Amino acid sequence: MKYLYSLLAGLLAALVLAPPGTAGEKTVVGWIEKVRIYPGNFVVHAKLDSGAEYSSLDAANLTEFDRDGKPWVRFDLTERDGQKITMERPLLRQATIKRHYLKSQQRPVIKLGVCLGKLYQETEVNLVNRTGFQYRMLIGRKFMEGAVIIDPSAKYTVEPECKGAGTLE
Repeated sequence: MKYLYSLLAGLLAALVLAPPGTAGEKTVVGWIEKVRIYPGNFVVHAKLDSGAEYSSLDAANLTEFDRDGKPWVRFDLTERDGQKITMERPLLRQATIKRHYLKSQQRPVIKLGVCLGKLYQETEVNLVNRTGFQYRMLIGRKFMEGAVIIDPSAKYTVEPECKGAGTLE
C-alpha cells in the first residue's frame, strides 16, 4: 500500500512540475485558435473539435474541373477581415460526412498544409460552405492526434509560427 501511495505521489509531482503548455510531447491549445493554411499562407480562425474525425474548411464558389485529365477543385476562402483568395487543389476523393439529425453529405477532399502553433502537417480537409458557422475552419482528430491537447477553457493560446512550412504546391 505504501508503494502505491509513493507511486501516486510521484505521478502527481510529475504532472505539477511539467512545463506549462505541454503534456509529454503534446501541445496544449485552446478550443479556438488561429491556423495558417498552405499554399496561400492564409490565416483563418479555427475551432478544434475532438468530436470530428476530419478537418473541414469553408469553401465558397466551389467548382470541380479537370486539369490534364485529373479532377481538381477551385474555391474561394474569405477571412473575417474580408481578405479573399481563390485556391485550386487536386481532388483526392469524395467523403461521405455523417451529420446529426440531417442526411449524410458528399464533400470533396483535398490536401492542405496546416500550421497550428509550431505544429505543421499536411492533412486531408473536406470542403463545405460554412457561412452559417462562426469559424471558417474546423480542425478534427486526424490532424490533432498524438500532438495536441485541447484546453476547453482557453482560446487563442498560440500563434501559427511554422518554420519551413508551406512546401505543399
